[in-house]
Amino acid sequence: MLLPILSRAGTLLLLCLVLTGCGGGGGGGSNPATPAVNQLPIASISAPASVAAGEQVLLDGSASSDGDGRITSYRWQQVDGPAVELDSDSNAQASFTAPQVNSDTNLTFSLTVTDDDNAESSSSITVTITSDPSGARFALSGSVLASGNQVVDGDTNDPNTTYNPNDTPGSAQALVNPVTVGGYVNLPGSGAGGRSQVSGDIDDYYRVELLQGQSVTLLVADFESADADLYLYSEQGEIIDFSIATGELETVTAPATATYVVNVTAFSGATNYIMAVGSRALSVPNASAEIVPGEVIVEYEGDDGQQLVPAAAEALTRSMGLRQQAGGPGRARLLALRADLATHRRLGKAIARRAQFADVQQQSRWETLLSIKTLRNSPGVRRAEPNFRVRPSLQPNDSAFGLQWHYPLIALPAAWDSSTGDPSVIVAVVDTGILAGHPDLAGQLVPGYDFVSDPQRAGDGDGIDPDPEDRGDPENPAASSFHGTHVAGTIAARGNNSIGVAGVAWNSRIMPVRALAEEGGTSYDVAQAVRFAAGLNNDSGTVPAQPASIINLSLGGEGFSQINQQLYRDLREQGIIVVAAAGNEGSSSPGYPASYETVFAVSAVDGQRRLTGYSNRGIHIDLAAPGGDSSTDFNGDGYPDGVLSTGGSVGANGIEPSYVFLSGTSMAAPHVAGVFALMLAINPDLDAAAVESLLRNGDLTVDLGEPGRDDLYGHGLVDARRAVNAALESMGSTVRPAASLIASSTTLNFSSSTDSLDLVLSNGGSGDLQVLDLSSDEAWLLVSATDTDTAGLGRYTLQVQRQALADGLYSATLTVRSSANSLQIRVLVSVGGGSSADVGVVYILVYEPATDEVVDQAVARAENGRYRYAFPELPAGEYQLIAGSDADNDLTICDAGEACGAWLSTDRPALIQLDRDLENIDFPIDFLVTLPAQANAPTAPGTQLPPATLQRQP
Repeated sequence: MLLPILSRAGTLLLLCLVLTGCGGGGGGGSNPATPAVNQLPIASISAPASVAAGEQVLLDGSASSDGDGRITSYRWQQVDGPAVELDSDSNAQASFTAPQVNSDTNLTFSLTVTDDDNAESSSSITVTITSDPSGARFALSGSVLASGNQVVDGDTNDPNTTYNPNDTPGSAQALVNPVTVGGYVNLPGSGAGGRSQVSGDIDDYYRVELLQGQSVTLLVADFESADADLYLYSEQGEIIDFSIATGELETVTAPATATYVVNVTAFSGATNYIMAVGSRALSVPNASAEIVPGEVIVEYEGDDGQQLVPAAAEALTRSMGLRQQAGGPGRARLLALRADLATHRRLGKAIARRAQFADVQQQSRWETLLSIKTLRNSPGVRRAEPNFRVRPSLQPNDSAFGLQWHYPLIALPAAWDSSTGDPSVIVAVVDTGILAGHPDLAGQLVPGYDFVSDPQRAGDGDGIDPDPEDRGDPENPAASSFHGTHVAGTIAARGNNSIGVAGVAWNSRIMPVRALAEEGGTSYDVAQAVRFAAGLNNDSGTVPAQPASIINLSLGGEGFSQINQQLYRDLREQGIIVVAAAGNEGSSSPGYPASYETVFAVSAVDGQRRLTGYSNRGIHIDLAAPGGDSSTDFNGDGYPDGVLSTGGSVGANGIEPSYVFLSGTSMAAPHVAGVFALMLAINPDLDAAAVESLLRNGDLTVDLGEPGRDDLYGHGLVDARRAVNAALESMGSTVRPAASLIASSTTLNFSSSTDSLDLVLSNGGSGDLQVLDLSSDEAWLLVSATDTDTAGLGRYTLQVQRQALADGLYSATLTVRSSANSLQIRVLVSVGGGSSADVGVVYILVYEPATDEVVDQAVARAENGRYRYAFPELPAGEYQLIAGSDADNDLTICDAGEACGAWLSTDRPALIQLDRDLENIDFPIDFLVTLPAQANAPTAPGTQLPPATLQRQP
């Protein structure tokens, strides 16, 4: 958006000296009369000293005078303060309407008068605009929207929520499938004050129909101070599966299609949790590893090797029924768990579950693992672990890759057959810095720099320096976004390393350049960071050994700058490719740097390839990419459809790596930067101009929206397969991958309310391919061609006929046959029997960035997934809207395991200019889901919200 640039002017006083010459004359030689010197006019202004916002202000210069003539012209100018429009700048009087201000603000005006001898004089006056709380007020209303696949535990600790206890199998809460559940459990006396603090809420039970192979995953939010476990029961009350680790991740899997009861239980402390029911099972360390039942490996505290058995260990051995079998002083010992009266000490209150196992071997495994948990919490024990059986085995690759739905959407797996990037291709990420210790970024980084110049904002105690590490905010963990780490992971997180996620161009390298602190940055710092990445002179006095080929800017908000526009033109002349996020304001107004003419501006689409509500649009958009929509779960994996990538969080043990779902155009841009890196790995001679030419020719995208370029998707959705093929062709390559039918998704989730979804078929290789037919194995699933070509490739619409189905969970398989290969698409639909969207009581906070305060709060309950709010009288100003739940009742919303939303996105909440009544200000809310990077990584929100925005009123 273009912003007015005002200059400060002072009062200008012009002294006009009239010089006369002396000449001879006749007439008796008498001296001629000396002409009179012109008197300067006097500019005189009157105006009220102060006015309230919204008042009409009169600037009166009619008292101006000229002692030896007359005033011939008036010229009014504003020289300081927020710009206002003067209704007349050339008359004796001018007026304006006092603007809305957040605090008392001075406006200065000057009047220049001219007399009939063209002499000028000026004067100025200052008017103070007061921010009287009783001044202009406006209404703000709308809805916070929860998707149908999100529900809340019926008995959280927040006393404002409706109480629906689910503490027993008989009172199990019914769930749809797939679903994301936000809940809370605690032992008596644990956690914040609230509904269950005294008596406890040890167990939550849920009833859900699961298909064979579907998983239930529990994310324990406060695992550092608490422990929660997960059990899967049959309808007959038998334990079918369990997960009782001590970390933040538990998972169970349905062995057959049936109705089950899922139990979340508190083992210690108090914690929020997220429970995801869906198609994807995450890899949980040691969850299914084979162990030797009845054996445990223990290290004792104080075991210095001098004593046969430390004194504390000897007492523990007796009380817990342990018998040493191997090992010795100063090293680990192998102990046996004796089946005697000490069993109840090892199992505690959970001993009642022994009789609920139908499988004796599973019961023995459970007793062993639960005993180990008890030992870990016992005084004198340093470590207690199972005795694992070891056999040759292969580890799965990139354990969370199946949750990266956004890659098949742009045909990325097909592109990887030709390119996975190259270390010589460097992508600079100008952002909040990097979490260099993240295991999925190991070996992926080249040296960068920190250009946050203000030591007060930098967060590392100094100004610019060679260390781009993102240190978060230890004092306010919720303010730590690790935004740059997320962006970097999408571009080049390590692939095929058996952990976490994969980047688009995982064999390329990232140059982390820090230009943003947690609260943002300045255009000057960003420009210095860009200059460094490009190998240009900059404030650091140094340049990288190899400049970046591509620069990713997942940032924006600056006004138009002629200086910066020239900078990006210079980069284009160097051939450097610059990619920028279009912005999250849902606006068509230009935003920068995305709107500079030589920058590739990227808008964001959701899992159905539709423009998201938050994404900017307009004439500056070049192409689109997946940005995510965390309020949906179109692929039915039980997780929100945000973009999953590397992240971090601040916990009791400092900064820990993790994996985070985020949504925004900030997430879309690195998809494009990564695809460009794949192209440059094939043809290093491709420069920005060549890439732009390929884009305009339609070689890098699939067209969406109106035919040709449009203001929503630009030239279309980036297509990695087409892009690498274009790069191959630019090298004169005639070797192309064989024709292969690919789909935009392998699973489609209609949940309990959606009746139609889109599926896009395309050719993942080259050569001819013909779609032969699409067939469903269920009569209730219909499919029709919506926008296809002569080969049958394009968009299809799938519809479900719910009226033909009884309540329950249904699955169908859509088989797509082509002349090259066949695909099977899994379809899920739920009919009745579940609860409507409800993330619990939601607190909507009106946050004023100028004062760093929450100025008002609304409390709302769900009405068919909609939380209505209304603020009838808010002072005029600029605000952000933040909404969240508070399941643990600690008076802080948006904690890990709680729901959170912001207008327009939590990635970078947009400002609302309240200068008139506003309605229908709607935005989504969803549960915060963060996946651990390792066994001890905390689960924390991946938002960029200032801490003050999260404090609610009791």
